[in-house]
Amino acid sequence: MDSAAPYLTSQARVPEAVVASGEGLSLVSGIVHTAGWLLSLWWLVALPAAAACAAGEGLVRHLARKASAERMALELVPARHFDPGLEEIFRRGVQLARASTSMPWWAPRRSKAVQIRLRADGSSPLRYRIEGPAGGERLLSITPFGPAVTVTRGRPLSDKPRTHTVRAEFILRGRPTAPLRDVPLDPDPLQPLIDAVSDLRAELGDLAEIRLDIQRAPKWALRARRVQLLSDARRVERREVQRAARWVRQDAGGIEDSVIGQVRQLAAGRQGGGGRRLVMPPVPRRVEPADALGKLAEDDHLVRVQLLVMCASNTKGRAEARLAQLQAAFDVFGGVSRWAMRGWRVGPWRFGADRWPSRRGFERRWRLGQCQPPRPNWVRLDELTGLLKPPTVHCRLPLLPGDLPTFRHGDPQLLLQGIYRGPDGRRRLVATFAEETLFEVGVGKAGGGKTERALAQAIGWAHAGGGLMFVDPHRDSWSRALPFLAHDHLMERIALIDLNASGPAAQVSSWNPIGMHQGQTAHEVVEATTDAYASVLGWDDATAPRAITILMAALTVLVAVNAAACRTERPEDQATVFQVRPLLTDAVFRQAALTAVADRLDEETRSWWRTVFPTLPTDAFAVVLNPIARLAANPVTRAFLGQPAGIYNIRAAMDTQMIVWVCPGGNGPTDRLITALLARDLLRAVRSRRDTPEAQRVPFRPYFDELITLTGAAPETIAAMFEDFRKYRVHVHGMTQLLARLPQPVRLSLVQNASTLATTAGSRSAIAPVTAEWGDAPSPGVVAALDRFEHYMSLTVAGSRVGPVRITGPHLDEVFAGFARPGHSRALEVAARATAGAAPLTQLATRAALQTGRVLAFLTEHTSTHPAAHLHKNGDYQ
Repeated sequence: MDSAAPYLTSQARVPEAVVASGEGLSLVSGIVHTAGWLLSLWWLVALPAAAACAAGEGLVRHLARKASAERMALELVPARHFDPGLEEIFRRGVQLARASTSMPWWAPRRSKAVQIRLRADGSSPLRYRIEGPAGGERLLSITPFGPAVTVTRGRPLSDKPRTHTVRAEFILRGRPTAPLRDVPLDPDPLQPLIDAVSDLRAELGDLAEIRLDIQRAPKWALRARRVQLLSDARRVERREVQRAARWVRQDAGGIEDSVIGQVRQLAAGRQGGGGRRLVMPPVPRRVEPADALGKLAEDDHLVRVQLLVMCASNTKGRAEARLAQLQAAFDVFGGVSRWAMRGWRVGPWRFGADRWPSRRGFERRWRLGQCQPPRPNWVRLDELTGLLKPPTVHCRLPLLPGDLPTFRHGDPQLLLQGIYRGPDGRRRLVATFAEETLFEVGVGKAGGGKTERALAQAIGWAHAGGGLMFVDPHRDSWSRALPFLAHDHLMERIALIDLNASGPAAQVSSWNPIGMHQGQTAHEVVEATTDAYASVLGWDDATAPRAITILMAALTVLVAVNAAACRTERPEDQATVFQVRPLLTDAVFRQAALTAVADRLDEETRSWWRTVFPTLPTDAFAVVLNPIARLAANPVTRAFLGQPAGIYNIRAAMDTQMIVWVCPGGNGPTDRLITALLARDLLRAVRSRRDTPEAQRVPFRPYFDELITLTGAAPETIAAMFEDFRKYRVHVHGMTQLLARLPQPVRLSLVQNASTLATTAGSRSAIAPVTAEWGDAPSPGVVAALDRFEHYMSLTVAGSRVGPVRITGPHLDEVFAGFARPGHSRALEVAARATAGAAPLTQLATRAALQTGRVLAFLTEHTSTHPAAHLHKNGDYQ
């Protein structure tokens, strides 16, 4: 019985095995049957699943579209000195990441993003714009950059359709855990992008736009990615260990089987015994998460980005070329990880965002501002440093027509400045707005091109209908400008005041600084003439009070005499500055003058002549009469100033848009006095425009060549011009070789009020005061190396400073070649002298010599015909 027990037990187990085997077969059969049913009727499952997915996607798109409709836009405009630090930029990135979540709870993730738009459309080199959820507007409006960046509400942008458009999406390629290249802030990381769009031409329809969407990284996706990366790292480590073990075993076996190995065994007495040596394979190292995950190891400041680019143009090939330039610009940010264009290339064709199936999704994301990249582009905020801020002070910006207008001949709203060479090598005549160009200063060595530039500007302004005055002590500018002004419509507006007359047929114009026939105000004429003398001779109330008093008293009487002559319609009997001498030294002339105008003088003036004048010693008049004697000794100045009713009238020239060329004749003592008289009369005439409503004041532009000479004659007058003339719509342009040689009041007024500050090449010491105003950018060494006719200048456009920028000075023979009429130059000179009332020098000199007698005769006649004038004949004025 005991021996049969095992047999019975095995017999009992057979049915159980059979039953288990049958159950397994039925399970397999069921699975096969189900799989066959699914394969034959798969659509019964696929259709509901597809419908559910489509409905879900449709709902998500609807909600995303609804959320995207509630977006705001901010325009960021940096100041010229904008120079943020890394911490400020990082804080801005944190703001952007936080603002991306300012959406309703129901908004899909794809709509929870903030978009940085870098746009070049011809209006500016690169517009910087932020778009995002409306709920994040207050957060984004206050930037860490402070007042260095102006934030305004952005208007909706609409583009006209272009003929040619290309699209591209950039994704991160390379090792996903490696950061992008750390690009320094100096030069600006945006510089390659700006260089790529610097030759954009709006007239050809060129447009380039870069959109960077930023959203916070999804936690679940990030965790899954970390698990995958760690698993991959461990698998790689195990594979490396296995490979290393295999090589170790192979090396050990090779050594033991070698001849040397066998010899060593024989020497050790181990032949044929002991077997092979035990080899310990390497042990897998522990994978450190920080090494395996890289920048994905921490959640802090990790964002997901989407980079889209679109270029368009109406000219074939320009959009494609622009995209290639931008692609090269993004290479600057590349390192182990880099930005690469999504898609693949097959021969000459590229399949990317421009073709099916990617284009539709690109267009939707572009239009709605949704962030849904095809692969997770995870970056840390510090990798995006260069894109989180507008262009800084370290960025070179090209000058577009929107920044610096293009000059057009005959346009009275524009003032020619020079020739700008763009990044693409194209040359463009540039200008500033005449209304904004209040004062200009040009500095540079002799022959550097500053006068040529001023002449080109003046000629352009003249052909546009503007009035001007060009003061040149050397007269060279008149000969240079003559052929380009010889036009019929300009001849009647041009007057030449030339005191360089010589030869037997010399002609000179005329001017009476104290004449009253042009409607001047008496006390203004007295003050202007007295101040001109005092300025040249160095008089002031501390050093020469008696000389100023004597001259002012004499001029007061002579101006009253001239007013009386004009009231009786006898302007040819007016006194000139040369009648100061007989008034002070000739008792008969003085008695006649004081008696004739006694009723026109105030009591204080009459009292001075009665009580103070008789006590003055004779030698007290020498300091007053000496400069007048020098003027009288020169036949040209005597003829020019000795005419009773002079033709020169700068106030009338301003109001009628005349073109007046004044050549004083040099820089000697007499010439400086003439210049001072002219400058002070200009100041008086400009200030007299207060009687005209501001809207009716016609713009007028005086050009002063050789400011050193002019300011040597009238420093305070020139300084006052740069301070006061703007209110009267008179805009001064001054040129000088050395800014440091100008008197301090003039230099300070020039630099403070200059709308345009320009310099040509010169010595470093001479250029340093100018470059110091620009923060030594460019440095004096850079400016000193400029070629002839090259300038660095800062300009004012639309209320903002532009530059300093390198500008080529306009050359008359190039810019105004079509305006040159050398055959009409002689006719213009004759007409300009006739307009200025020029007459033969000998004739005017003879008339000036006889003028004292004419004035005395008028005074005698006037006294006899006006009984009131006899009130003070009884020896009161001796």
